[in-house]
Amino acid sequence: MSEERILFTSESVSEGHPDKICDQISDAILDAVLKEDKDAFVACECYATENFLLIGGEVKTSAKIDYKEIARRVIKDIGYDKDEYGFNYKTVKIKNLIHTQSHDIRRGVKNKNYLKIGAGDQGIMFGYASNESEGYMPLPICIAHKLVRVATQLRKSGEFKGARPDMKSQVTIDYTDEEPRIKTILMSVQHDEDIDEKEFKNFIKEKIMKPVAASFHLNTDFEVLINPTGRFVIGGPKGDTGLTGRKIIVDTYGGSSRHGGGAFSGKDPSKVDRSAAYYARYMAKNLVAAGVADRLEIQLSYAIGKSYPLSISISTFKTSHYSDEKILEIINKVFDARPGAIIHAFKLREPSFKYEDTARYGHFGRPDLDLPWEKLDKVEEIKKCL
Repeated sequence: MSEERILFTSESVSEGHPDKICDQISDAILDAVLKEDKDAFVACECYATENFLLIGGEVKTSAKIDYKEIARRVIKDIGYDKDEYGFNYKTVKIKNLIHTQSHDIRRGVKNKNYLKIGAGDQGIMFGYASNESEGYMPLPICIAHKLVRVATQLRKSGEFKGARPDMKSQVTIDYTDEEPRIKTILMSVQHDEDIDEKEFKNFIKEKIMKPVAASFHLNTDFEVLINPTGRFVIGGPKGDTGLTGRKIIVDTYGGSSRHGGGAFSGKDPSKVDRSAAYYARYMAKNLVAAGVADRLEIQLSYAIGKSYPLSISISTFKTSHYSDEKILEIINKVFDARPGAIIHAFKLREPSFKYEDTARYGHFGRPDLDLPWEKLDKVEEIKKCL
């Protein structure tokens, strides 16, 4: 009987994946609205299929926004610029069904005292951190993100010849021994009709997979799977419909942690689906960095219109160096998880970053983006409480 191995797998998708197209357009609309009206309320979602995009949702703003023009710009930036792709920024039909936000919701989330601002909806949110990587993120999702990010960069630079925008990656890590190893890397990359298949796959293995694995100081003798069906010509919204918020595991921790009930993209920070999930990550990351536990998951729950969380729960997966009671005591002393406090602390209505950038390659553990919820500015304060 073969030895049982401890394996875990995460996946990611490129910015050209149909669902990610929708996420990016939704967040680009949010960016445009907040730039003109920082007090706006936005809940925007998109649906994409062959050369058609539907924009819907609820927006309350004084800003004058050309939603269709924003969508075309995003689609162009991704690289859907040919009719043969079945989705072309020049010719795609766009229907806009955005309407005004409900007054019933707005009553609960407006207050002159920002600390009394209520949550924009009920719900549960999770934050997670692990000390297995420099960014306090799980290795499988970090590697999966980097694979499609590098592949996309090489496609846009022209070096990755024959590649089209739609890509997926999947990484399996073997945790059986003390040092983790990569067991398998799978990539599915959309391509032109007339590629040299052998040359195409060799480029992916030698110029993408191996360099990315080496950048994490991990083995390069992993099992390789590339376009397992043999061909991947039809992709993007022509090959599969896209929908905002359908890649929530890709957006967060790759399945290493639980995920709350709501997605992020297209939502202004009054929606705790987004802002509280960011804060839960901030809490977990600072606590792990302070040595409280090797792995930590935090759950927050809210009621619409209420400012304080209904509950705060933690899980340390038997890696804690302190009791749960002590950790919760520190959380209540160091962190303020009221929506208004989160928005104020992270400047989420006047962000230093673009929400659109978070809609591709994950919202957490992003060294390429200066995200406020990734800062380790509570570590010393936590240590003083230990």
